[in-house]
Amino acid sequence: MKKILITGGGGFVGSRLARRLLKSPPDFFNPEFQLTLADQFPIPQDLSAHPKVTAAVGSMLTQSQLFSSGFDGVFHLASAVSGECELDFDLGLRSNIDSTRLLLDGLRKAGNVPRVFFSSSIAVFGPDPALQTPSVVTDNTLPAPQTSYGTHKMMCEYLIADYTRKGFIDGRSARLMTVTVRPGKPNGAASSFFSGIIREPLAGIPTICPVDASVAHPVSSPHSAVEGIIGVFSANRSIFKRRLAVNLPALNVTVAEMLDALEKIAGPKVRALVTFQRDERIAGIVANWPQKASSDTATSILGLQSDKSFEAIIKQYISEL
Repeated sequence: MKKILITGGGGFVGSRLARRLLKSPPDFFNPEFQLTLADQFPIPQDLSAHPKVTAAVGSMLTQSQLFSSGFDGVFHLASAVSGECELDFDLGLRSNIDSTRLLLDGLRKAGNVPRVFFSSSIAVFGPDPALQTPSVVTDNTLPAPQTSYGTHKMMCEYLIADYTRKGFIDGRSARLMTVTVRPGKPNGAASSFFSGIIREPLAGIPTICPVDASVAHPVSSPHSAVEGIIGVFSANRSIFKRRLAVNLPALNVTVAEMLDALEKIAGPKVRALVTFQRDERIAGIVANWPQKASSDTATSILGLQSDKSFEAIIKQYISEL
């Protein structure tokens, strides 16, 4: 592969993925490969200055010519996040559905059957009046999203599968867990507090947790998320054995366990900077997400691993920043 595209390439996960590919590309990449990073915001300076990198800044809905220019590999990460989609229904449709359709049609027009990774989400799962949500969601659990964001992700999973069935792309989708700890400021995702209750206290800043300490959720470190993305993208179709989406490896934790890990590393005074004040909007969204997840395909077939502990995730964040 010589011509690679990352949508959302300037974002938190996208920029980390780009750096990982530039530092240690898969064996099947051409040594002279070029990386195009598409994002609505300027990409980080270290990436824009790299000789292998081209930046394409602007809304995905204006990038049709780029998408049909003949990429060999695509990582589709760009997305409006959960909280944004609940607050602005039209924004979510444009950013998640319309842009993905534009991308896929551009790739189809190019006609060279690129390998495509789609970044889906654990948010495709949720409770339904006719279905009992299992205590642990697996690769084969029926999706029943209860948010617009989760619905968009599920719809795009099936688009990727159908474009693959038709032979337009070699697609594969993986459901990312909530990635933590994210640096910087909180974003519009309902899951943002999963980073905030660690990031802000470590910086000496008081913060509010909008859900109960008993809330359980599958998470992953940035490093594990990126390695999972590359692992699924790199897998040969004969090994991967499926067009439908798989779960990436998860560390299943509660908010209380996250704060226990924070206290072990940084002490009780830092933990005390986290106070609980329930936000019904956020709590309502999170209540419809899975509490635990497994990843049989990713672990058993692809050899990917989850993080060992939440303490290890916090230490990774501290060592990198």
